[in-house]
Amino acid sequence: MNTNKMQVEIWSDVMCPFCYIGKRHFEAALEKFADNQQVEITWKSFQLDPTLPEKEELDHEQYLVERKGLPKEQVASMLDHVTQSAKLAGLDYHFEKVITVNSFNAHRVIQMAKTKGLGDAAEERFFKAYFTEGLDIADGATLTRLGKEIGLTEAEVHDALTNEAYTGKVNRDIYEAQQIGVRGVPFFVFNRKYAVSGAQPTEAFTQTLDKAFAEWRTEHPAPLLEITEGPSCTPDGNCS
Repeated sequence: MNTNKMQVEIWSDVMCPFCYIGKRHFEAALEKFADNQQVEITWKSFQLDPTLPEKEELDHEQYLVERKGLPKEQVASMLDHVTQSAKLAGLDYHFEKVITVNSFNAHRVIQMAKTKGLGDAAEERFFKAYFTEGLDIADGATLTRLGKEIGLTEAEVHDALTNEAYTGKVNRDIYEAQQIGVRGVPFFVFNRKYAVSGAQPTEAFTQTLDKAFAEWRTEHPAPLLEITEGPSCTPDGNCS
C-alpha cells in the first residue's frame, strides 16, 4: 500500500455481474478525475455463495431458481435486465455459457496477482472469463492459463492454489468486509471514510472521488518547494 496515494478498496466477487459493471462505471469516473495518479486501488475478496461446489452442477438460471429459490420467470427477466445493463457499460454477458462454480480458487489467484501489482488485471481477466467466455474459474488448469495471460508464472498460480497463505488472505478480506458492514458487492471504500455500494452511475463515483480526495489532500498536502533554476534535461530530451 502506497501511503502517498489515496486508497480506494473494492470488495468484489468475480461471479457478481454488477461488480464487473461497477468496475466499468468507476473506471469511467477515475479516467476523468484530474488527480487519478494520486489514487491507489486495492481489490478485496468477497464470496456471494461460499457453499457452491468446485464442479458445475447447475447452469446459472437453474442455480438461481433452485439454490436461491427465485421464480423462473423472475430469473429470466432479471438476467435479461443485467445483460442490458452490462451492454450499456460496454460489456458482453452470456449467462447461457456461465459455469456456476465456487469462486474461492479464483480469489486465491487474485491475491497472488496483487502481490505482483496485477490485481486489477486479474479481476478484469476473470470477469471476462466468467461472464463472456463461459470458462470454469474453479479449474486449476484454466486458472493457470488465465494467470499466465496476465503475467503470472505457472509456479505462481500453483503456489496461490496450494499455499495456505493465500487462503488466509482471502479469508481476511471476507472477515474485514463483515466488520465494516459490507452486505453486498461491489462495495467501494474511499480513504476509509466514504463508501459507494453497488454499481452506481459514474456520477456517483465522481462525486465521492472529489469529496474523498479533497479531504485526503488536506491531510496530505503536496510539498511546495522553493526551486533555484539551473541547466537541466527534461524527459522529452530537451537539455538547456
